[in-house]
Amino acid sequence: MNRLWVRFALAIAGLLLFVAIVPALFNVAMNNGVLPRADSRFAEIWDALPPDARTEFVAAFHETVTQLLLRLILSAAAIGILAGVLLSRMLTAPLQALEAGAQAVARKELSHRVPEQGSDEIRAVAQAFNQMAAQLEHAEKARRSMLADVAHELRHPIHVIQGNLQAILDDVYPMSKEEIGRLVNQTRHLATLVNDLHELAQAEAHQLPLQKQPTDIATLIKETTALFKPVASSRDVALHVELLGAMPTLEVDGRRLRQAFSNLLSNALQHTPPGGRVVVFVELVQEWLEIRVLDSGSGISAAQLAHIFDRFYRGDAARSRDRDGTGLGLAIARAIVETHDGRLTAASAGPGQG
Repeated sequence: MNRLWVRFALAIAGLLLFVAIVPALFNVAMNNGVLPRADSRFAEIWDALPPDARTEFVAAFHETVTQLLLRLILSAAAIGILAGVLLSRMLTAPLQALEAGAQAVARKELSHRVPEQGSDEIRAVAQAFNQMAAQLEHAEKARRSMLADVAHELRHPIHVIQGNLQAILDDVYPMSKEEIGRLVNQTRHLATLVNDLHELAQAEAHQLPLQKQPTDIATLIKETTALFKPVASSRDVALHVELLGAMPTLEVDGRRLRQAFSNLLSNALQHTPPGGRVVVFVELVQEWLEIRVLDSGSGISAAQLAHIFDRFYRGDAARSRDRDGTGLGLAIARAIVETHDGRLTAASAGPGQG
């Protein structure tokens, strides 16, 4: 009785019986005189009949009604069952597809999709399911890619440290300050990578601790840019700041925003050739503070631009890939900006066009 088609069949059969039998009984009763009529001639004829004729008439009426009821019941049951089966299959087929899809996703078959068909409501559920499956598939691919990238990033410094230490033990390398310094640099790289991963995980989970306080944005931008002036000069890159209009004081975590802005400047300088320029424009656009970092660097293709903020993304001109860093700079910058309810986007006219 828990099957949907059975419930539909019983409901339809009951409805058919009610609709068909009640009018039929009323009509038969009226035609055979069981129900009284406002017709005196019929009453006179009925009273004039002998008792045996009346008995035969009533028996014939009962038999007729019984046969009619039986036919109606059988017809209604047959129609109800057929309609119930057809209707339930129309409804349950998409639900069964969704059930199969859910089981496939539970088995980690995240590429499984369900057909978007049926009623508007069923199609909406199927579309939502497919969107969920696509997001899960993307998240799983990103997780696997991140694990592979983390393993790759850890492997190199660990191999260097292990190899150098083994060489020192085997008296291949002397125990000198220079050699110890190289090992310390590798351990610093490992510590930076672990710290960046931890901060990125916190920021993406909206659990990055923020110490917000009134911050002069103009001072923050100028001071951070000044720190990169020596780097820009050593690379023969012009670095300028343009403050367009009055700058506000905002309730933000100045240290975190300085970190995000530093990552953007570092990335821009790394990909700008000698003789190029990096210009920072800051202005209020309606109720938003807009900070634009423009450069005359190597540019990036549209295909790479879509992944520029991905962790450890590697491309021929991928700006998300720090040459001497951990490959997490832009991902961390975006996460920090988003924790402040902001947005970080990138645009490029194409390779070679900044």
